[in-house]
This record gives sequence, structure tokens and C-alpha cells, in this order.
Amino acid sequence: MDRLPAAVRDAIEAQRMSGGDPLAMFIYDLDALRQHIERVMAALPAGVELYYAIKANSEAPILATLAPWVDGFEISSGGEIERVRDCPTPKRFVFSGPGKLDSDLRAAMRHDVEAIHVESLNEIERLQRLAREAGRTQAVFIRINPQLPPSLSTRLAMAGTPTPFGIDESDLAQAVRQVDAASHLRLQGFHVHAMSHQLQVERHERLLEVYLQRWRQWKALSAQPETITHLNVGGGIGVDYLSDDQFDWQRLCRHLGRRLAEIDDAPLVRFEPGRFITAFCGYYAIEVLDTKVSHGTRFLVCRGGTHQFRLPVAQGHDHPVIHLPQRPVAAEAPVRRWTVVGQLCTPKDVLSRDRPLAGIAVGDVLALPLAGAYGYNISHADFLCHPRPTQLFLQAGTSQGPSVRSL
Repeated sequence: MDRLPAAVRDAIEAQRMSGGDPLAMFIYDLDALRQHIERVMAALPAGVELYYAIKANSEAPILATLAPWVDGFEISSGGEIERVRDCPTPKRFVFSGPGKLDSDLRAAMRHDVEAIHVESLNEIERLQRLAREAGRTQAVFIRINPQLPPSLSTRLAMAGTPTPFGIDESDLAQAVRQVDAASHLRLQGFHVHAMSHQLQVERHERLLEVYLQRWRQWKALSAQPETITHLNVGGGIGVDYLSDDQFDWQRLCRHLGRRLAEIDDAPLVRFEPGRFITAFCGYYAIEVLDTKVSHGTRFLVCRGGTHQFRLPVAQGHDHPVIHLPQRPVAAEAPVRRWTVVGQLCTPKDVLSRDRPLAGIAVGDVLALPLAGAYGYNISHADFLCHPRPTQLFLQAGTSQGPSVRSL
């Protein structure tokens, strides 16, 4: 985690040397992203597909890099429909999430959405009306909020507890009857996304086992079970921001492949990860503006902050930091602990606490890795009206080195 790819380091230095204000920028390594998605897709067993949840990062170069590899995209708003439509490689897409507007649903059907994940009994009724008006029979998945054992809960639970997501399992029979009776809806599958930030592959295996054990029971609720072919198991594959130990995706895929081979009427399983796909390709680089000591704590005040990179606050962790000194650090320079903060007028603008760094100085750059998902795109960029950060997308091009795109 303390290693920085040469292309990323070179891009940071080139931007810093270009003049102007001190540095605050995002760098995305598209070659690393492509290599990662190749490995992820290669591990999928037969009968399993993967849609990328673009909420994690929907920038155009990210989608263009992923589109040739993934089976489709998952979107959750009308605005994300436009992001998918602008992608140079046409891909299937599905629409999920609570609080869908009628205008969003109309736009999704107008652009031939593959399936809509219905989140409530009211939404089923609304979608039936809109599909009838459009003269379209729309495939739907019913999103289920199931009962789960306590051992399968997480600090960011999406199901198994009171949430705005999905239909309680106790109401599933009614939801299935409602879709069955709808003249312009066709039940294609079920969607269950229970846990986010899942780092333990063993727990995810147990979670998938719960879903597969209930598959026949859920399917049998329908008067037309033959139309129900898909089980969307969501995403939730976590990223460990504090160590190099990452989720064992290959093991999970091997386990799932074996289990599906044992089931006579196995569903077509669909994953919808976001964070696990794009987190590793991104870096947030910020320049040190000031060093100070307050009440015994050392602070590095940097360009940028949580208004551009909200992830550490959202996750509740101290983000890893890679120090890029502008001058060689003497071997005898003492290691001191620093708290990395930004420019905002709030004590909550903290990116990392107690980072052990040697020889830090004003003008040095700090690179925060694992910034490719839920970083800039979830941030409150307009707070204090600071300029928005540069975004660079690196991709191997000519013999002169990587090509750089700035948005």
C-alpha cells in the first residue's frame, strides 16, 4: 500500500511542476483498472455474471475502460442513465434503488432498461401503470430484505434490519402476487444485497448459502416460476483500506461454482460490485501548505480535504498516506506522527491521524491510495467554494509514455 506506480508518480510531479496553485488532484490508473477487471471476470464460474455498480465511480473514462469486460452496468438514478448512454461501448443496464421518480422510470424504459429492481409494493403499482402507458412489458426483480442470522450483520447493513431498501421477506408473497397479476410486468428474478464492506470471504460464502437455500422457496411463491431465472446477490465486497490483505475473490468464485453445480435448478447469479472494482486504481494527491503544532498534536495542513475526498470520514478510518518529498530526506531525520487535514473551516476535515512520517516539509506531496471508489463522487465539493480538483486518467499510449486526460 506504500508503493506508488511510476506512471502515477510521474503524473503528480508533472502536474506539480506545471505551476499555479499548490496541488490537489485525483489520478486514475486505467491500465491497472483494466488488469484488475480482467482478473475479476476471469475468476467467475459458469452461470455467474457481473454488472458494475457505477455509483462507485461513474466518470466516463472509468466506464469506457470497464465496458468491454463487464456483463453490464447497475444504475440508481436518471442521471446515471445518461452516464451509461454516453459510454462508447453499449452495455445492458439494470435500475435499482429506493425513491425512483416516474421520470426516471420512463427514461429507463425509453432506453430499454434490461430490468428494474422494485423496492416496495407501491413501486410495483407505479411501474405497472408506467409500463402500461409505454406499451411495454417490463422485466423486474423484486428486491428482498430478508431475515438473516445475527452473525451475518455488518456495520453498514443493507438488509436483515430496518432499512429503506427492498421488501421485507414477510411481504414477499404479496409482492410476487402483485407482479404476477400485473399485465405489463414480468418477474425475472430476485435481488438481495445485505452487507457492504464485507472483508471476510467465509462470511460472504455463508451469506450466499442463505440466498441459495431460499431460492426455491422464493421462486415457488410465483404462479409462473418458469419466468424466474436470476438471483442478483448485489455487491458488498469490501476493500481493506488499512492493510494489504484484500478479499479473496478467487476463493469466493470457486466456492460459488461448486455450489451452483450441486443445484438442479440453479439460478443465473449476478454480482453487482462497485467499490471492489474501482477503488484500487485511484489516488488523491495533495500538497502540504503548512505544518503546525496545536496542544501537542502535529498537523499537516494540505490543499484539498474532505470536501474533495470524503471517503475517510464516510468510512470512519485514518487513510493510508504515501509521502513524496520534494528534497531527499536525511537518514537521521526523526519520524514524527502527523495528523493530515485539509482547508475546511471545521475540525472534522481530517483525512488521517497519527501518520508516522520523516522529514516532512511544506511543498511535499501526500498521495492517498485506494481513492478510485466513493472518493470524489460522494464528496461535498461546493463547501467553501474551493476550486474543484483536477482529475487525470492515465493510460499507456505512445512510446513517449502515458497519455493524460484531464476533466
